[in-house]
Amino acid sequence: DPSTPVIALVRVDNRLIHGQVVEAWLPTLRVARVAVADDEASDSPLVRAAMGLAVPSSVEVLVEPLGAMDFTRLSEDAVPTLLLVRDVGGVSEAVDRGLPAGPINLGNVHFAAGRRQVSPSVYLSAEELHVLEGLETRGAHVEARAVPADRSLPLAELVERYARAG
Repeated sequence: DPSTPVIALVRVDNRLIHGQVVEAWLPTLRVARVAVADDEASDSPLVRAAMGLAVPSSVEVLVEPLGAMDFTRLSEDAVPTLLLVRDVGGVSEAVDRGLPAGPINLGNVHFAAGRRQVSPSVYLSAEELHVLEGLETRGAHVEARAVPADRSLPLAELVERYARAG
């Protein structure tokens, strides 16, 4: 389908490839590639191997450091792709380095100092919300949703929830 964006979804998930991605997102998105832009994962042969085994053999798995991933090529080579990054900063860097601003899914962002809960599985800081708002002004569509069947929570609602959680 030519109307399908090549980067079907950018997912922020500190767990990267795991059950929700394999069981819920891959069948829904019907992508041919999962790209993981993450320094820690790319540095570990064990993690790379485990990620490769976790997805169906028909789906290519690409694991590269965030700074080495060619986001422009990923978005132009016609292979439908799910891009996984560990945190909001990773998405921002990817967009700065050539990733088209498209759908951004906040799937799992764990609690840390300075973060407030904005969905059952997403905790964000004021700075991260500011970065996400900047990405939306560049054309991204930001939502929080663990699995496709969940209700999509748009960025405006996440900002309201952040304010209420204070």
